[in-house]
Amino acid sequence: MSELTFAPADDGRWQQYDELATRSYGHEVGDITDLREHADLQVAIRNGRVVAGGLGFVVDQFFGGSPVPSACLGAGCVAPEQRGQQLGARMTAERLRPLREQGAVISANSTSSNGYARRLGWEAPVPVFAWTVATDDLKRSFTGEDFEIEPGLTEDAQALQRDLARQWNGPLLRPAWWSAWKKNKSALTTYRFNRPRHPTAGVLSLAAKRRERHGMSLVVHDFWAASQPTAAAMLAFLGRHNTRAETIEFRRGALPPYPILLHNLHRFRPIAESWHPWMLRILDIPEAIRLRGWPADLTTAVPIEIENETGNSWDRWMFQVKAGAAEITPTHIEEQVTFTRRQLAVWYAGGYRSATSARMAGVHAVSEKALATLVRSTTDLEPWLPDHF
Repeated sequence: MSELTFAPADDGRWQQYDELATRSYGHEVGDITDLREHADLQVAIRNGRVVAGGLGFVVDQFFGGSPVPSACLGAGCVAPEQRGQQLGARMTAERLRPLREQGAVISANSTSSNGYARRLGWEAPVPVFAWTVATDDLKRSFTGEDFEIEPGLTEDAQALQRDLARQWNGPLLRPAWWSAWKKNKSALTTYRFNRPRHPTAGVLSLAAKRRERHGMSLVVHDFWAASQPTAAAMLAFLGRHNTRAETIEFRRGALPPYPILLHNLHRFRPIAESWHPWMLRILDIPEAIRLRGWPADLTTAVPIEIENETGNSWDRWMFQVKAGAAEITPTHIEEQVTFTRRQLAVWYAGGYRSATSARMAGVHAVSEKALATLVRSTTDLEPWLPDHF
């Protein structure tokens, strides 16, 4: 078989990759065109022809309230006739290389090939669901009080979204081009919610999806609420579409993981559909630890053993937190907790909500106190990634 080479895409290779992706996915992939100005495209070439590739861009993700540079991967594919030769793994390494050079210390991936991604070092911190709710149920269960509702995305609405994103582990610090891309891609309409003479307190974006015979379904893409009354007003607004939309669909991961539906619906009829989860990988352990936010009231030092990036050995580290900052440095002290690379990613995202859940996930610890301390250091905020790419 002829030699395989890897390279960034020039104009001709972008076009070849666009054609390859259409053949591989079975449909056109609009992001390849829409993100061309913002994304990096690396391709594999054999006999002068593009046979694999994928998009990537560096965007900050919030963890512990702080932005951490993340290599976000999307639209990756291998020509069907080239599969089965581990080309995907080699292509992934080539896609990450320039993004790491741009400063990425972690990597987020949204893929249906979860098992394959796990073999390459990514892990899912939390399950992801799409929710469907009867519009009549929302109308009966929520009231809007005195909130004003205005269409359009404004600067203060974007500022609110950024402030709320910091309160979770995982959301992206959306770059300037993000909202226009999503609006055009999904035909989104955005609404702002506020009490009279008060700033914006909620942001809701949705798209209409026509039903086969008549009417429509509404698909929610963004649901950002600064308070419980705001969230109730947003759900009441959705309920007022009951004469045209039989159901409201919350796109995968669009509904924050709080129990407002469970606590307010008169008849509990939401339908949850499991989706492929977002996955995380730590690319640079010391920098990822340094850049993350940490609880200001925690002071601790725990020796940890972590599987190395190739998975063929283990390294000992000393993890230390003080005054809202942390560092991790090599050590010879015997470990009290052991993480695989994938377990490290789940812990980093706050996916282990207790020492019990960590143990049940296979995390090994010789000290229950050390494990509990480590878990507590990342669980002040919950994991949630509503941004899909």
